[in-house]
Amino acid sequence: MRVYGLGPMGFGSAPIALCPLRTRRNALKRLLALLATGVSIVGLTALAGPPAQAATGCKAEYTITSQWEGGFQAGVKITNLGDPVSGWTLGFTMPDAGQRLVQGWNATWSQSGSAVTAGGVDWNRTLATGASADLGFVGSGANPAPTSFTLNGATCSGSVTDPPTDPPTDPPATGTPAAVNGQLHVCGVHLCNQYDRPIQLRGMSTHGIQWFGPCYGDASLDALAQDWKSDLLRVAMYVQEDGYETDPAGFTSRVNGLVDMAEDRGMYAVIDFHTLTPGDPNYNLDRARTFFSSVAARNADKKNVIYEIANEPNGVSWTAVKSYAEQVIPVIRAADPDAVVIVGTRGWSSLGVSDGANESEVVNNPVNATNIMYAFHFYAASHKDDYRAAVSRAATRLPLFVSEFGTVSATGGGAVDRSSSVAWLDLLDQLKISYANWTYSDADEGSAAFRPGTCEGTDYSSSGVLTESGALLKSRISTTDDFPTS
Repeated sequence: MRVYGLGPMGFGSAPIALCPLRTRRNALKRLLALLATGVSIVGLTALAGPPAQAATGCKAEYTITSQWEGGFQAGVKITNLGDPVSGWTLGFTMPDAGQRLVQGWNATWSQSGSAVTAGGVDWNRTLATGASADLGFVGSGANPAPTSFTLNGATCSGSVTDPPTDPPTDPPATGTPAAVNGQLHVCGVHLCNQYDRPIQLRGMSTHGIQWFGPCYGDASLDALAQDWKSDLLRVAMYVQEDGYETDPAGFTSRVNGLVDMAEDRGMYAVIDFHTLTPGDPNYNLDRARTFFSSVAARNADKKNVIYEIANEPNGVSWTAVKSYAEQVIPVIRAADPDAVVIVGTRGWSSLGVSDGANESEVVNNPVNATNIMYAFHFYAASHKDDYRAAVSRAATRLPLFVSEFGTVSATGGGAVDRSSSVAWLDLLDQLKISYANWTYSDADEGSAAFRPGTCEGTDYSSSGVLTESGALLKSRISTTDDFPTS
């Protein structure tokens, strides 16, 4: 850990699927080892300037979150301990001549020679007392930590003789996730709440509701909302595989019922039109129009609904997926103009990575619609550093929503890959990317949250009923949410 002081006008700185056993896929993967490192830099000051000057001070934590051959990822959390500030620029010098800034997020990043700067953006340019900004970047080359930093031109000059105690932070907002955040919308590359502040939703996905209905009753959803403290429930309605096509009215009613149950508990509901086989969503275009016309009209007045229009396109081009999206989204907008819509991407919603492509095809040819996000799915034991690198790059250009992921292999089975799962969850937290884990069920597969037979009872929270995957996800989801309200 290194400690830096500040000049009188600065505040400290240090910037810097793919589905369970139900699937058949040949996802490309490189199994690169994630090397976890922890380098922290903390600066604290509270310097009294001339009478006309504002009190200044901050805490900044700089961390190398991962590294791989030829690159690394770093993040920094800045907390303003002084009076409110409006407008800030961090500066530092890359200590290794071969280091280059590749991508950055939550700031405007630039590099000239070895000098790097990061400036505040719309949603974090102003920092109230106690407010924080989370920044990060991907770099190439070696990853030694910078040795000095500046903020608004003032050098972080060394340790502080008499640092103040940290001021109390604002208590977390009270109320359910849906009550606090209200109607969601996309702002820039983020999911934002009614206060136009970026948020991250964390929750669970059902398994196919045609198979695991007993897992989604009052007791289980009470546990999800109250014990797990989940922000969302993804309702996975298969279209084929004994799903929607066999009983459109019945499955539509079942989805609406689960939306109501989520709303009653203050959770968001992701309505997932769970296409899988065939992989071309256009095969189900007419069904999608019928289904979304109905559920959008019925739920238009609700503020807790998000629509996911195609689960995992596969064996199909991005052009075809884009065409499908541009025909289905207007159907939703005709009834519900304000809801966020999630668009699946090719390669089982991997932004094309599982097909040997990358996010550039979406960046260069986005869906012609507003208030949308793009789905990314991963399974931690199968999809590692190359997939995480794609998400890190894409998150600076595209609004992403991880509407499905697993802690195991892409088959949905096998052992939990804890290190890769934690690396993924840390990355999603850092980037404020929302997620739903597969699955909140007692299926006899490694990805399930519960041991087989759990849904025959009433306990959905104790260690005795949770699988390794379920215990890991409950521990992550149940931590306090960061829902800014100002």
